[in-house]
Amino acid sequence: MREQIAVYGSGTIGSCEATLIIGHGVPCTVIGHSERGLDRCRNAVAQNWDDLIAEGLATEANKQAALALLTVTNDPAALKDHTFVFEAVTEGAAEKRSAYAAIAQYAAQDAIIASCSSSMDAEILADLTPCPERLLIAHPFQPVHMLPLVEVVRHRRTQEEVVSRTLALLEQLHRQVVVLNRSVPGLLVNRFAQALFRESIYLIEQGVTTASDIDRAVKYAVGMRYASIGLLEYFDAVGFQLESTIAQNVYPDLCGTRELQKTVLEGLASGKTGQAAGQGLYDWSEKDQDDFRRRKQGPYFDGVREWTMPE
Repeated sequence: MREQIAVYGSGTIGSCEATLIIGHGVPCTVIGHSERGLDRCRNAVAQNWDDLIAEGLATEANKQAALALLTVTNDPAALKDHTFVFEAVTEGAAEKRSAYAAIAQYAAQDAIIASCSSSMDAEILADLTPCPERLLIAHPFQPVHMLPLVEVVRHRRTQEEVVSRTLALLEQLHRQVVVLNRSVPGLLVNRFAQALFRESIYLIEQGVTTASDIDRAVKYAVGMRYASIGLLEYFDAVGFQLESTIAQNVYPDLCGTRELQKTVLEGLASGKTGQAAGQGLYDWSEKDQDDFRRRKQGPYFDGVREWTMPE
């Protein structure tokens, strides 16, 4: 079965999801809610293609052929006959409910809703749609068209056919998929990230080191170590006896108590963790935004070579 694909939401995630879809030669309809949002979406998709062209991964002909497959509109009636809809609207119950009602009204009768939500429980999302059995979470990571992982999360009422169709489509789009049998806050990756982020902020607040040195440690040790072999694969190979010894020395000093976590959260909320008001941990007025965007996408450019580019 060849899915007719739409994206409900024209923000950053929706724009990148659309880039990925048309980059595989598949038509895509994006549903937005304002003319300004539609313009941003079109510009973002075009910029994504310009970045691929600059890296020698696509041609201007590929870009124009891909853009010809893209429909961007405010009219949800354009969902007619679409069988698979990525929902990428704001993380709020009212916004999700409205999107799901429109999808149920206009899309194909057996249309799958794959929410890109990173924070809402799949069971809660299921209660917001008139067709809960056809909903699941398919959470991507920014930049969505480049970073290959997608977290697929089912809930109690998700049909197995919906899971299998979703996995088949994501495989067609050259995604790497992990499946969660139920929702947990943050899913997998955001839980890992928040643990690392929490400890990093705690170390900065304690005067142990700086933001730039923490980033250097992550880029040139943590990230490189687990890039080719998995976290648990590495620990299993090293041996849990060594890791147990390290854990006994480290765990008591980690930012793991409720009191320490509260201190970190208060620091983040008040901005005390930053170097200066409005700057965060770095002075972004001194950073080249184009360079940052290229570095953010850099590790994933090779994956684009797998795409079935339209010509």
